Amino acid sequence: MYLVDTNIFLAILLKEPTGAACKQFLSDNGNQIAFTDYSLHSIGTILFRKNRPDLFTKFVQDFLRYVPVITLPRDQYAHLEAVNARYGLDFDDSYQYLVAKQTGKTLVTMDNHFRQSIDIPVHFLP
Repeated sequence: MYLVDTNIFLAILLKEPTGAACKQFLSDNGNQIAFTDYSLHSIGTILFRKNRPDLFTKFVQDFLRYVPVITLPRDQYAHLEAVNARYGLDFDDSYQYLVAKQTGKTLVTMDNHFRQSIDIPVHFLP
């Protein structure tokens, strides 16, 4: 199973050059992916800032029926600071890290912050 990072969905939604590879990954692994509630909220925030609430609605309609949304358990929030101290990850990356670690999922991302040596499996897309 894969935990898909926010940047993968945004690359597709915002038609970035890497979007085709991201879309292909989702298509090839559709029944094995999940994403976090933090990603869902971040996508909404970014699309609303870009005056594209319609695109967020379409995303929600297309994905929420098929892709599980995972929330960090309440008792794990206290560990965000330790992840930051150990790996230098900011809040959103620390959140994704902890969810991936808790669930045993491979994090799929384009974020170079995860290129450092960390103790979860990471799959990088171009």
